[in-house]
Amino acid sequence: MSLLIDTDPGCDDALALLLALESDLDIVGLTTVAGNSSVENTTRNTLALLDFLDGDLPVSRGADRPLVKRQDTAEFIHGEGGLKGDLPDPRRGPVDTSGAEFIVEQARKDGNLTIAAIGPLTNLALALGIEPDLPDLLDGVLVMGGAVYAPGNRTPAAEANLHADPDAASRVLQSLDPTFVGLGVTVRATLDPATLDLSGRRGEVVEEWLEYYPDHVRGRYGIEHSPIHDAAVIAQLTDDVLTVEERALEIDTREGPCRGALVSDEYGVTDEAENGRVATDIDVSAFRASLARAIESAL
Repeated sequence: MSLLIDTDPGCDDALALLLALESDLDIVGLTTVAGNSSVENTTRNTLALLDFLDGDLPVSRGADRPLVKRQDTAEFIHGEGGLKGDLPDPRRGPVDTSGAEFIVEQARKDGNLTIAAIGPLTNLALALGIEPDLPDLLDGVLVMGGAVYAPGNRTPAAEANLHADPDAASRVLQSLDPTFVGLGVTVRATLDPATLDLSGRRGEVVEEWLEYYPDHVRGRYGIEHSPIHDAAVIAQLTDDVLTVEERALEIDTREGPCRGALVSDEYGVTDEAENGRVATDIDVSAFRASLARAIESAL
């Protein structure tokens, strides 16, 4: 299996990339998308993260806005510029190919490509417009998104990545048979920084990522530590930490408080065919062990 990561760093994205880079995964490149911040910032952050983590991978700048709705970013969670830690400016720039084109190129030449989509799904939707045969060229699509088994974190019903571009998410669901790893499991994907040796400047940066939720947000959700949502997707690829079940799924693209909500037909009441999968549980101990090993290796 080879892997392409579609991302919008973001502190939990940063830890997901750290986990991926410290694994044996065959990563062919990264595409960036507007989400936690503007695409200018998420691209800069991705390149700076690769420098920080000693990663040498191509980065392709992707979509700068959702397909239809207005852009909605999350610097109030992830910090100014979309990423805490104050990393130096990157030493290089992105490749010339756009994010959607890069996805298509890699899918065409690989034949065994998995995509880990840990931001809004705009790039994937655009790639489907370029290459209608994309579903046949991919081995799998894992998405950090949805709130089937938990309240939403962007509206009462919708999780942030799907809410950021619900039209793109609906297009991906219709075509790519994705697996959604949503808030019902990722809210438990935490790691107490006190269990790690985070001394030194690099350790201080990682600690900022581990505790990126502001205190008032952790208080709102009644949690002690910040969920590392995106790393749960990578941990599934490295350590098989999730329980996943097939479902008939739909994404609400209508205006209103449910826009971007992932709807799962839990009991088959619609008689619709299963068209994707959702994560229903996470082995928290295995997740924490996996991420802790990666952090210790990176530092």
